[in-house]
Amino acid sequence: MSEEHVLVIPAELIASIGHLEGFEVDVNRFLVPILASDQLSYRPRGAMESDPRFKQLIPYVVMQWTCPEDGLVRVFTYTRGGGGGEDRLHAKRSIGVGGHISREDASGDDDPYVTGMRRELDEEVTIGSNYTDQREGLLYDPSNDVGRVHLGVIHRFTLEQPDVSSNEAELAEGEFLTLAELREAYEGLETWSQLCLDALFPSDA
Repeated sequence: MSEEHVLVIPAELIASIGHLEGFEVDVNRFLVPILASDQLSYRPRGAMESDPRFKQLIPYVVMQWTCPEDGLVRVFTYTRGGGGGEDRLHAKRSIGVGGHISREDASGDDDPYVTGMRRELDEEVTIGSNYTDQREGLLYDPSNDVGRVHLGVIHRFTLEQPDVSSNEAELAEGEFLTLAELREAYEGLETWSQLCLDALFPSDA
């Protein structure tokens, strides 16, 4: 089986647009020129996991639902299992679902980014509810080895019903938790999930 080739962006291209670190709400300032660039390429995933000269583009979907009975927002969360995903995140709790854009996603006529995001979602979860999709920000966290080689595109799915189930052992213990429950479990969340929780659901809102 040939190695997966994933969509990457030269770090120099991002730096030429502006400084990007943490959660960036001005998505289009960066993403429009990035996706239009002729410097995008598909490279072997294994090599890219340890090469900070390139950033792997990752759609990262946060799914929320508001309970009509108590008015509280609940967010889909799961524990990363020991499947075929990112070993460096094993056993961390996450509120984001998504993954890499692969070379195969560019084989059709549709936008490879959208195709890749839909493929990753379909592989990982089944969403049985209608929802709206809002692109909320970009996320770059160079504070650890995983974050240093990935650039997240953060999507907020607002669901009509809390109907989401995991399709993979990699996504264990899937459930909807209130924001208060997530904040209590904050230290057990992966870094991207911590940053998304702070940015999308500020505690003073």
